[in-house]
Amino acid sequence: MTQGLHCPFCTLPDDRVLAQNTHGKVLRDAYPISSGHTLVIPHRHVGSFFDLSAEERASLLALLDEARRSIEVEHRPDGYNIGINDGPSAGQTVPHLHVHLIPRYAGDRADPRGGVRWIFPDKADYWSARAPASPDP
Repeated sequence: MTQGLHCPFCTLPDDRVLAQNTHGKVLRDAYPISSGHTLVIPHRHVGSFFDLSAEERASLLALLDEARRSIEVEHRPDGYNIGINDGPSAGQTVPHLHVHLIPRYAGDRADPRGGVRWIFPDKADYWSARAPASPDP
């Protein structure tokens, strides 16, 4: 996949970048869903996590750690969701890989159990009392 002239992550202004290394950069999400919502993005225009080299993956994970340390100091969240929408059917709207680091705060959702499972609300709540399965006769 070649670098996109219209890709918002290929044409980021330098002042949006909070940190970077050889293979990637860190920035705050332009449409955050919580305080401190951060993105880790490879420099190379690649659409899928599975198309990264081992070296690129290691660099992005190092940036994820660095981003977390920064969020811990600035926002003091109670937890995190880490997510990648890999492909259009998974909800990827910008075809340049980006890892979401989403800080979570006590009380930001009445019952946060199920986490990322809420992309399918009818399957998210797996812990509530349900009719037990019938045993085989």
